[in-house]
Amino acid sequence: MKKILKIATLIIILGIFLLTIVYLYNKSKQKPVIYKTEKPFYTSIIRKTVATGSVVPRKEIEIKPVVSGIVEDIYIEAGKNVKKGQNIAKIRIIPDLVNLNNAEGRLDRAKIAFDDAKINFDREEKLFKEGVVAQSEFQAIQVTYKNARQEVDAAEANLELIREGVNKKSGKVTNTLITSTIEGMILDIPIKVGSSVIEANNFNAGTTIATVADVRDMIFQGKVDETEVGKIKPGMGLLLSIGAIENDTFLATLKYISPKGVVENGAVQFEIKADVNLKENQFIRAGYSANADIVLEKKDKVLAIREGDLLFEGDSTFVEVETGPQKFEKRQIKTGLSDGINIQVISGLTEKDKIKIQQLNTGADKK
Repeated sequence: MKKILKIATLIIILGIFLLTIVYLYNKSKQKPVIYKTEKPFYTSIIRKTVATGSVVPRKEIEIKPVVSGIVEDIYIEAGKNVKKGQNIAKIRIIPDLVNLNNAEGRLDRAKIAFDDAKINFDREEKLFKEGVVAQSEFQAIQVTYKNARQEVDAAEANLELIREGVNKKSGKVTNTLITSTIEGMILDIPIKVGSSVIEANNFNAGTTIATVADVRDMIFQGKVDETEVGKIKPGMGLLLSIGAIENDTFLATLKYISPKGVVENGAVQFEIKADVNLKENQFIRAGYSANADIVLEKKDKVLAIREGDLLFEGDSTFVEVETGPQKFEKRQIKTGLSDGINIQVISGLTEKDKIKIQQLNTGADKK
């Protein structure tokens, strides 16, 4: 009985060993490779380049003061529309002590001269009425008196301008009111009430009171690589994609290509500008980043295949065409325009041919 059990156990172990060998052998056998195929198709192929940049107003003006002082009041805030000549802010002048002292001294001298001229005028006028003084002599005294009075008025006005920036005689604030020089929208007011501002002069650009732009007239400003700049020209259409505005595109027309390139990160870039065609009542905020697709070449309804299915040998281009079930032959073709995904087939294929997709697939994927 023990002998039979030993023989049975040995047979079982041997059977398990054989089954393991068969399983491992079957598993190690390479499965047949079955390739997918596809037919050439008709499509439109567009070759384009992409320019990165931003959408900015064509006309953007920085408003500068012509006097130095302290911001006393701001009449408008960023985002509001203004008309040409509309008040933006008011500046309180802090007079220069030297100029103030000179103006006060001038006024004092003018008053002294006027008082003296008035005394002479009153005396000569009385004598003239009595017939003692000739008319020509009295007329000279009269002119001197009028000039002295005019000098007092001028000195007072000059002192008022230096102190307040206001000429009471005209009843207008002269340089203390900052007004918009164009019609548009206030993009930014970088100053606050109480801020010190410096006037624009030959030695200083001056403090910016506000930035005003016409947001109804926008342009795309971007850059194109030197390898593509020779293929574009003014008048070409652009399709703008703005990152901040989803599911919407904007048309633009290329108007300017810089004649000089600038080296950026080791590549030469050329600046371009394009007019953005806004729809009625359409608003784009200034400074939005955007990408512009520039169509370099386009062909509609041409026979094409996927560019990844091509084989290259030297200067020749081939595809593998199915001649029977999973049997392929290499065939030379002539290609044309490519967009990086699909490529035009000029000759060598028909729309009925089946070409091998250059990827390995299992039998379950067979077409």
